[in-house]
Amino acid sequence: MGQENCTAVTEFILLGLTDVPELRVFLFMVFLLIYGVTVWGNLGMMALIQVSSRLHTPMYFFLSHLSFVDFCYSTIIVPKMLANILNEDKTISFLGCMVQFYLFCVYGITEVFLLAVMAYDRFVAICNPLLYTVTMSRNLCVELVSCCYLGGTVCSLIHLCLALEIPSYRSNVINHFFCDLPPLLSLACSDVTVNELLLFIVASFNEFTTIVIILTSYLFILITILRMRSAEGRRKAFSTCASHLTAIVVLQGTILFSYCQPSYGNSRDTDKVVSVFYTVVIPMLNPLIYSLRNKDVKEGLRKVVSSKTLF
Repeated sequence: MGQENCTAVTEFILLGLTDVPELRVFLFMVFLLIYGVTVWGNLGMMALIQVSSRLHTPMYFFLSHLSFVDFCYSTIIVPKMLANILNEDKTISFLGCMVQFYLFCVYGITEVFLLAVMAYDRFVAICNPLLYTVTMSRNLCVELVSCCYLGGTVCSLIHLCLALEIPSYRSNVINHFFCDLPPLLSLACSDVTVNELLLFIVASFNEFTTIVIILTSYLFILITILRMRSAEGRRKAFSTCASHLTAIVVLQGTILFSYCQPSYGNSRDTDKVVSVFYTVVIPMLNPLIYSLRNKDVKEGLRKVVSSKTLF
């Protein structure tokens, strides 16, 4: 591509999920429903944890922040995506694009770290139950959550600063439904090898570190569970961990496919489908997974509903 076709851009055009007009209304209704469930599910989970005294434990403290993160990065992506599905004008300003990417990256990385922290929390709860309340003190929980947000912020700032250094693009048309880094880099005229390498290194390091923490925690959890003499104790321990493992497998799998590859594939349609899972579907699934498989959450919800009906 000749240098004469490279220009600085003031706005981008997001092509979205599909260019088939007949699918617009259907996709809008589907994603609007999903987003509605996401908002109510995550905000409801946060409110329930706040008002239910039996949920004032480290596990649910972390879960409330997971719900907050899910709500935030879904809200950063989905409303704009819904507007673009129906509108002919699919533009987003350069500043808006950078802000969307940065905030999405912050909350996405924070969620990865949070899931690792939650695995450590389950390890302490099951392997050292007598020391659980002492080990997972309020101060430690706050420090761990703060580190998750700080890690997400720092990693995102690195990618953002490098992206802002790109002087020109050969096109302002992004074949995606939001401003993600790989499709942006594919449009750059300048050499973005450093950007791509750093994206791969940071994503791989974060994934490797968190997966090691998760696998190590659950290895010790599994050993402890198998040593339990009580069948009821084993069942309860497995049930407690099943929700967390489900959320981990879905999120980590899609992130590994999307970002932890030395080179990005040419199939943007595949990338978009995978992106739908971790930007739209997973934020909806997390509160459902944790509520439907968790007796404490269901009991807390039952008590809150019962207390409201008395007035």
